[in-house]
Amino acid sequence: MSESTTQSSVTRRSFLTSGTRLGAVVLASPYLANAQAPAGSGGTQALNVGIIGTGAQGRVLLNAALKIPDIRFKAVCDIWNENRTYGERLLKKFGHDVKPFEDYREMLSSVPELDAVIVATPDWYHAEHTNAALKAGKHVYCEKLMSNTIEGARSMVKTARETGKLLQIGHQRRSNPRYLYARDQLVRHFKILGRITNINALWNRAVSDDLTWTARNEIPKATLEKYGYDDMHQFRNWRWFKKYSGGPISDLGAHQIDVFNWMLGTNPVNVMAGGGVDYYKNHEWYDNVMAIYEFHTSAGPVRAFYEVLTTTSAGGGYHESFMGDDGTLKMSENPKYTKVYREARAPEWDHFVKEGVLTKPGAGEEGAAAPSLPWEKEFKPKFTLAPPRASVVDVRETAALSAWNIPVVLDKAIHQPHLENFFDAIRKGTPLTCPGEQGLASAVTVLKVNEAVQARKMLTMKPDDFIV
Repeated sequence: MSESTTQSSVTRRSFLTSGTRLGAVVLASPYLANAQAPAGSGGTQALNVGIIGTGAQGRVLLNAALKIPDIRFKAVCDIWNENRTYGERLLKKFGHDVKPFEDYREMLSSVPELDAVIVATPDWYHAEHTNAALKAGKHVYCEKLMSNTIEGARSMVKTARETGKLLQIGHQRRSNPRYLYARDQLVRHFKILGRITNINALWNRAVSDDLTWTARNEIPKATLEKYGYDDMHQFRNWRWFKKYSGGPISDLGAHQIDVFNWMLGTNPVNVMAGGGVDYYKNHEWYDNVMAIYEFHTSAGPVRAFYEVLTTTSAGGGYHESFMGDDGTLKMSENPKYTKVYREARAPEWDHFVKEGVLTKPGAGEEGAAAPSLPWEKEFKPKFTLAPPRASVVDVRETAALSAWNIPVVLDKAIHQPHLENFFDAIRKGTPLTCPGEQGLASAVTVLKVNEAVQARKMLTMKPDDFIV
């Protein structure tokens, strides 16, 4: 069978029936043995679940998990009564017989029937909460960033191995069918981008005020100190303080930098970065960071630029662009930012439309053609120019990139497929899409940026840096 015949046989329809499975199978080997469903369950048994942390991200996960059949929440834990009460009331509203707890240790000891625990606490608590739950015999879904320290992330991988329990890290793009389709079909199977040479990604936000609280719901000072917080301002705005997090590069950047590693199938070899506390003077972490990674792939080097700004929303939302010599894949969890752009030099893509691999934007749809830049417009001089030398590239011949759509939609909450993958791993032995080992590699990739900013030099990374 020829290569062209093989490619044309893998269409959108075949991916929609098997693509997620194919995208996950590469991660299967260490996890199948540890992920068998209980005997006699048929792989569809109800699961008893507890959640630690029902703040902003915990609420997002709760709302996604409530859409998944046969999930029974039995416990909710948060040190802040405001969050704990919200989680308890929400779950009881949907018929879950849930018990509230302030201390996770009491939760784990008082509700032994838990099968799994979701950890959505501030980053600095991820290792402590995850390790405790794993040692208590529970499977764990832990939000990203895996930990605010590389040592903490490594300890989580070790504990998961020692206990034989599953550990899923919340890099949810890895379970998104659109991202899976783009990686497994467009990039890897059809090689529609040609050779990937560069990546450009960003997540920029406008100026925002710090989170506040009222006297009515303030946590007592003794309770704050018990759990390691200096005051309510740091508790509410923990992402900005070095004790509790890795700053915006780990809060926002971790989602997308993880996709660099995942899409390329390798980890970076070096990184350099710059950033500073230039605007928010009552914060410790950099309010802007720009980083450049170098990856080595079988096709050649790839340089990746990442930008996270917190004082401007300029740049067009949040997205990742994988740029090749034949085309560019612009991805985002927000579909309106997602397009595939074909270079004029690339082979025609019309057959991909016929096969359902891509679709062309409809009439009037945004992105039907990329706008021409000023220097791409026809140049009509008022005087005679000498013919250019053959070796000089004439920018007047540059064609605008044509835009195409990915024919896969996500009709669920963006975190739901990742939670479904975690629960299916427990029930059926489905391979995890982001096990602890993968989460560790991403944590190293992200946290090295802050080290590079502080060192003011390029940092080299070795393969051993990413593993336990």
